[in-house]
This record gives sequence, C-alpha cells and structure tokens, in this order.
Amino acid sequence: MTYVMSDIHGEYDKFMELLDKIGFNENDTLYILGDIFDRGPHPIKIIRKIMQMPNVICIVGNHELMGMRCLPFLMGEITEESIDALDTDTLDNILTWQYNGFSTTIREFAKLDIEAQQAVIDYIGNFTTYEQITVNNQKYILVHAGLGDFSPEKALEDYTIDELVWERPNYNQKYFDDTIVITGHTPTQMIRDNETPGYIFRKNNHIDIDCGACFEGGRLAALCLDTNEEFYSSENT
Repeated sequence: MTYVMSDIHGEYDKFMELLDKIGFNENDTLYILGDIFDRGPHPIKIIRKIMQMPNVICIVGNHELMGMRCLPFLMGEITEESIDALDTDTLDNILTWQYNGFSTTIREFAKLDIEAQQAVIDYIGNFTTYEQITVNNQKYILVHAGLGDFSPEKALEDYTIDELVWERPNYNQKYFDDTIVITGHTPTQMIRDNETPGYIFRKNNHIDIDCGACFEGGRLAALCLDTNEEFYSSENT
C-alpha cells in the first residue's frame, strides 16, 4: 500500500499511533510531505525513527528548509565571537526559524553528539522537493505547500523552492484534469468555507492532508492512495 502523511510537527506519539492504525509494514511505502520539524515535542526523535525506515520517502517542507539553513551553525560552539561573526543572512534565517517554532527541534538536536547531528543534517539534505507517482492508474503530484505562481505550461522543475514549500494552492482552481495535487502546509482548519475542518480536504483535484496535528483539536492524518481510505490519530488536547 502507498500512504501519504504531512506536517507531523514533532508529534511522535501520534505518528506511532497512526503507523499502528494503518498497519504499516515493510511492504508499504509512506510519503511524508514535509514539516516533521518544530512545534511538537519530539521532531528529532521522529527523524531518527524514519532514518531507520527505508520505505519512507520524505519531501522537504518549509520547516526543514529553515532548519537546514541554520543547523550547521548550531553544530558549532556558540560563543560571543561566533555570534559576532554571524552574517546577515544566517541571522535572518535563525530569527525566521525562531518565529516559526524552532525550540523543540534545536533542544533535541543539541542533545545529539556531533556524529548523530551530522547524520540528521545529511538525511534531511536528501529530502526531495516533490514526487510524481501513479497509483491504480491515478497520477499524483506530492509537494509540501503547493505550486506557487501556477501555470499549466510551467514544468515542475521550474518552480522555485519557495513556491513549493511556502506558497499555498488555489483550491478553487483545478490545476490538472488527470493529476491530483496532494499537499500539506495549510491546516484544513484554515481553509475558508471548509465544511469539515480538521479532516482531509478534497476539491478540484486538490487534496490537503494537513489536519493540524500540533494544534489543540487537531490530528495527524494518513491517506491510502490504493483504497482512498482516510486514517486519523487521536485529537491533540
């Protein structure tokens, strides 16, 4: 079976609960559409778990992108001299990441030895920016946020990283007749006129699977592409 999840945001217990609920095994494939990092209590614990799972394919989210721009600096000793030597871009990246809830990630990351830290960085560096797959003759594009500045004439490789991990899709526009675009990034609770907030959202060949796992009342979702069945963790309380 082929499954997709997104925006786990450090919710290790919900991740393990959902893997158990779907009966995930070595014959299955799981695509995670980014944002394992930040907010929830155990983002690094999740990363180190999936590093041991060769049938999990990760797509980069904006939170991993922010982390990748900052973690190499955080691996070094933080001193007055190193802070004084910070260039403007690195400082801006750290402040942006801090604003977006980096504390749990850097807290767990700091507890690792240098070798383990480098392994995490190397693993995240191999995340893809999008995936194109076909399941039961249905074509899918899997991407974290959306296809920003969308045009039907625009090749996927021509989208910038920010267009893929930051910019939200237009759910009122069908991008493709024969392809479904699956995204996370936008909690379904935030979609205007959504009649089922907190559950998987479907419209115009868009599917949004970010169900706000790290927020009160939210949950982690998984979608089985073989059966179209939806699975949910317990609510965040």
